[in-house]
Amino acid sequence: MEPIRIGTARQLFLDSHLVANARDLQRVLHPPVQCDPIIEIDRPWEIGGVAYAVLLEDDGLFRAWYRCTPEADTNSTARSLTAYVESDDGITWRKPSLGLVEFQGSTDNNIVVGDPDLVNFAPFKDEDAPSEARYKAIGRRGAVFTATSPDGLHWHKRPEPVQSEGPFDSHNIAFRDPWTGKYLMYARGIRTEGVPGHGATTSFKEGVRWIRRAESADFVDWSPLELIETADQTLEHLYTNACVPYERSEGLYLMFPSRFVDGRTPNPAWDYNGINDAVLMSSRDSKCFDRTFKEAWVRPGADPDQWHERSVYIMRGILDTAPNELSMYMSDHWRLPSNTIRRLSLRKDGFASLRAGYAGGEAVTRPLVCAGGQLRLNVSTSAVGSVRVEVQDPEGRPLPGLGLDDCAEIFADEIDRPVLWADDSALTAAAGRPVRLRFALCDADLYAFRFTGD
Repeated sequence: MEPIRIGTARQLFLDSHLVANARDLQRVLHPPVQCDPIIEIDRPWEIGGVAYAVLLEDDGLFRAWYRCTPEADTNSTARSLTAYVESDDGITWRKPSLGLVEFQGSTDNNIVVGDPDLVNFAPFKDEDAPSEARYKAIGRRGAVFTATSPDGLHWHKRPEPVQSEGPFDSHNIAFRDPWTGKYLMYARGIRTEGVPGHGATTSFKEGVRWIRRAESADFVDWSPLELIETADQTLEHLYTNACVPYERSEGLYLMFPSRFVDGRTPNPAWDYNGINDAVLMSSRDSKCFDRTFKEAWVRPGADPDQWHERSVYIMRGILDTAPNELSMYMSDHWRLPSNTIRRLSLRKDGFASLRAGYAGGEAVTRPLVCAGGQLRLNVSTSAVGSVRVEVQDPEGRPLPGLGLDDCAEIFADEIDRPVLWADDSALTAAAGRPVRLRFALCDADLYAFRFTGD
């Protein structure tokens, strides 16, 4: 078996890629904690709802762009606008008066885009681009258009669309892949049967809504959109995608689609059909996404105003808001006056874990090329729980000084806890060699690990 070269990249337990065998362990999905709203409807241009936000950290400032609709009919996107907010901490946000776009005779507002070709705006920062195009975005009407900006506020649209095979009636996402340098686009999915213009028909992927992917070297010429794959071929209606490269783990892509369930309407007074929740998918190549977790990452919950279609939508962006915390965001109460964009809080790297109960359990990895230095864990135990680690050769024999009995017992709740052995220099000596890691857990969760390489 070819060893997996992980270098110093942090490794999460979102799929079975690393684990060769396990005993008495569960792979557990960890939902986020729902916190207070960050954006509420309190401006005339937002009366029809707020949704489809993109959030990022930009030189110490948190910034976000979100869709707002002036009309009460939230399905009418012809007049949808893009507004802007910013924050120093990711928790309290302000709506600055920008003076850029006129609304009802005044530019005293936080609107940055009013072009109907750029509905459902999705910007990102392109660190390596020339200053005049440092920020890039996609938006849609009947096709996907691109735009560039020097500051994220003043936008210039490219007149020709870059994708024209719809539908695009969702939040389509683009970003520059930090590991390949290519631009990636994830859009609403469709399948065409027959020859376009000669009686061709379009449908969803085997009858369900799905997600497509395209790439570009220059943000101008794009490959055709192709359906993403899932390893187990589970087909469910997936709206939106909120895809991000998870930069705390090199080569890992996360996606948070809203899962639409057709035919279920718990409130008979509601005018629309269906309900939805949000799921978590991961990928190591940006094309095929793992669906280890079929259960919801975010449920509608006890709030009756969440039990309808399009209410639980994850916004695009993961912000580092505290030493042990990441923040994400979701829209709720869509089509209601109480519609907001709400903050979600989760442990760093804490999307999923390997968990052992009181009786204990173990997992052994596939052969990994060890980067040496120090091994660090994102781990949580109970007061009586523990974690120990053994470093083995590819045949499963403990390396001298790095056996389970040589490992200092860990009982803690830390996101970057060092593992100590009787002879820590033995791990440095193993650098560049293939090894296996044996994790022994008791009443504990293991979220991630990494080698420091120094």
